[in-house]
Order: sequence, then structure tokens, then C-alpha cells
Amino acid sequence: MLVLTRKVGESIMIGDGIEVKVISIDGDQVKLGIEAPRHIKVHRQEVFEAIQAENKAALDVTEQLINQLKNF
Repeated sequence: MLVLTRKVGESIMIGDGIEVKVISIDGDQVKLGIEAPRHIKVHRQEVFEAIQAENKAALDVTEQLINQLKNF
């Protein structure tokens, strides 16, 4: 893991097209601004994990339906 120190208004670049900028710091919370190309999805970790779980559940249901159709 790369650990960087940034101040409010400073940013880091990821590759050629993703900028992560420190917008504000309030106590133990840091507000970040992220600029990325539209084709790159940016989610909070908990949202990303929920999407992954939903995708897995949908895949499981699809696989069950396919197996039922094969046995039909």
C-alpha cells in the first residue's frame, strides 16, 4: 500500500486520468473529490461490496434456472 500525505487542495493522480483531491478535513473525516473518465466506475467500498453481492446472487439464481432447464 502506498501511503501519501496531502493537505487540503492538494491531489494525487492515478494513471493519466484519475485525480483524487482533498476537499476538506473535519476532525476524523476527510472529504475527497474524484475526477475520473466516465467509463471508470467509482464507488464507496460498502456500495461496491453490495453491488458485488447482488451480482453474485443474480448469478446464483441464473445458474439454478439453467440447471432446472437442463433437467426439464
